[in-house]
Amino acid sequence: MYAPERQQQILRLAREGGRVDVLSLAEEFQVTAETVRRDLKALDRAGLVRRVHGGAIPAGSLDFEPDLAERESTAADEKDRIARAALAELPEEGSVVLDAGSTVARLAAEFPLDRALTVVTHALPAAARLADHPGIDLHLVGGRVRHRTRAAVDAWALRAYGEIRADVAFLGANGFSPEHGLTTPDLAEAAVKRAVIAAARRVVLLADSAKHGQEHFARFGDLTHVDLLITDSGLSPEDAAAIEAAGTEVVRA
Repeated sequence: MYAPERQQQILRLAREGGRVDVLSLAEEFQVTAETVRRDLKALDRAGLVRRVHGGAIPAGSLDFEPDLAERESTAADEKDRIARAALAELPEEGSVVLDAGSTVARLAAEFPLDRALTVVTHALPAAARLADHPGIDLHLVGGRVRHRTRAAVDAWALRAYGEIRADVAFLGANGFSPEHGLTTPDLAEAAVKRAVIAAARRVVLLADSAKHGQEHFARFGDLTHVDLLITDSGLSPEDAAAIEAAGTEVVRA
C-alpha cells in the first residue's frame, strides 16, 4: 500500500472512531510505528487530523477529552518526573491551590509528610490523596462535579476561588503554546482554571511535552499568566527558549 492510500485509510478510521493510536495503526497496516507517525504528521500538516500523545484525532475535534483513567496512564513516567520537580516549588509554609489534572494529582501524592500547608482544591483526586496528610489543612471547593475530570465547576467553585489569594497555584492544561495560550476542551473547566490563576500570587503550570502545541476548544489564559512551566525533556530546547523569551521560566524534568 502506498503512503497516500494508507493515509486515506487512517483518516477514515480517525473520523469513524474519533481517535486513532500509533501502535494499533502500525499493527493494522503492518508498518513501523515511525511510519505511522510520519503519516500522522503529513495529515496534521494538511489540516486533516490533529496529533495528540500516542495518536491523532480528526481536525475540528477540539472538544475531545480523554477520561480520567486514560489521562492517568498516558505519559506516566514523564508526569512522575514533573511532579517530583514541582516539589521544589512548594512553600515551606503558606497556602497552595491545586487545579484538576493527572499531573497535579501526582504532585499531591508526593507532598512531604513534614510539610504544613493550607491546600485548596476543587479536584477530587488531589483531595483524596491529601485527605489523610497529617500536616495539610485541606479545603475542598464545591460545585457540580464533572465525571470526566472529577473536578467541581460552575458558580460555587468560581465564588470560592474569588475569595482567596494563595501563595502558589499548580495548574493543569490540555494544551499550551505561545501562539494559542492555555486551552482545555470544556468551557466550565476553563472558567475555573481562569479563577485559579487569579487566586494565586505565583502560577506553576505542570504539563507534559505532548501538550505543547495542542489547541482545544476553551481558552483560559496566555502563557504569560504562568510564572513557571514544569514539563519533561520531550520539549525541545528551542521550544523552551521561545517560551522563556516570552517571559515564562521553563524547567525540563
